Amino acid sequence: MSYREINFDGLIGPTHNYAGLSLGNVASAANAGEVSSPRAAALQGLAKMKQLLDLGLPQGVLPPQERPHVPALRMLGFDGSDAAVCAAAFAADPALFRNAFAASSMWTANAATVSPKPDTADGRAHITVANLASMAHRSLEAQETEQWLRMAFTDEQHFCVHAPLRYGVHFGDEGAANHMRLAPAHGAPGVEVFVYGEEKGGRFPARQRRRASEAVARLHGLDPKRTLLVAQSDTAIQAGAFHNDVVAVANEQVLFAHEHAFEDKAKFYAALEEALPGVVIIEVPSSEVGLEDAIRSYLFNSQLVTLPEGGMALVMPQECRDNHRVWDYVQKLLAADNPIREAIVIDVRESMRNGGGPACLRLRVQVDEAALAAIDQRFLLDDAKWERLCRVVEEHWPERITPGDIGNPALWDQCWAARRALLAAMRLA
Repeated sequence: MSYREINFDGLIGPTHNYAGLSLGNVASAANAGEVSSPRAAALQGLAKMKQLLDLGLPQGVLPPQERPHVPALRMLGFDGSDAAVCAAAFAADPALFRNAFAASSMWTANAATVSPKPDTADGRAHITVANLASMAHRSLEAQETEQWLRMAFTDEQHFCVHAPLRYGVHFGDEGAANHMRLAPAHGAPGVEVFVYGEEKGGRFPARQRRRASEAVARLHGLDPKRTLLVAQSDTAIQAGAFHNDVVAVANEQVLFAHEHAFEDKAKFYAALEEALPGVVIIEVPSSEVGLEDAIRSYLFNSQLVTLPEGGMALVMPQECRDNHRVWDYVQKLLAADNPIREAIVIDVRESMRNGGGPACLRLRVQVDEAALAAIDQRFLLDDAKWERLCRVVEEHWPERITPGDIGNPALWDQCWAARRALLAAMRLA
């Protein structure tokens, strides 16, 4: 049966701003307090979706979440109208309000972990919503993410959506950003790799807990013989690789990773080769691309996709071309004998400046034709819907947001209205 991979991108919301909320994220910290461009950010994200669509790849879209997030503020004791709640919260605790204003749900690689039908015990695709417990602003996302995913994947014959794991940071789960799937093809049984962090007293925290990864594997009914739990390199975490997808990406039989991505790479590579004979491991040596260059360029946060005509492409940010060491390596990679034969450079600078590259913006779902037909079509993109969403963004998204604007009631009203217009355009109102 034919299988296809759908990338569900998060549409960048109207509150996109640079508040520097993500500890351990180098770009987020470096650009804290800068002026953001929400309209340009959303249009860049939509342009990326259109490029994938034009390649012949199915493309999905998830709407931005409600921000400012009034329900969270009400639960913390602020009351009155929505505007009164926001005004009181901003006056009492500006840092708290910035968390409630964040547009971070755009990075849907953190929305959930997905295991397709060929890997699961009951033959359904399993999706576990990430709790994102390690960061306050991201922990607000899980409830609405679950709502959208249950709507998109409502057919229980093909899909099983699991609620976020409980027990807070003890089961901290960051979703697909710390999960890789390798297989001979999308529709073949695969090896699922869960990458977790170990706390070693560094200045940056490890966000993915091993217990969380183990729980997700159990919930999905995965074969233990084809499930690998791998520790992320603490060296990479402390350098700013807050998620595994900053230093490694996989697609079908290819693993593309930095030399310092994993704590015990020899053990991992051996286990992977045993579980998946024929795996192609492309390791980038630090002598050619150091961790700093890898993290600044987000080389490994490229989308590694299988092209309809065969072979694979790396959909990479413009920052890779701008870094001569990274770009020199990419040219060598494309000239070598491996399945990656094309580099597609895209502009997602607004997302990059906030710490998220092309792969951060998408959640991968592999489906057969029957499951594809069962997905709620409102979440799938075509040319007409893409044009409609672009018009909504151009008409309603703020052009710029300065740090001082975040406490402006007129901006809150604009952002709420913009989201309502977007939901109406997607027929999700």
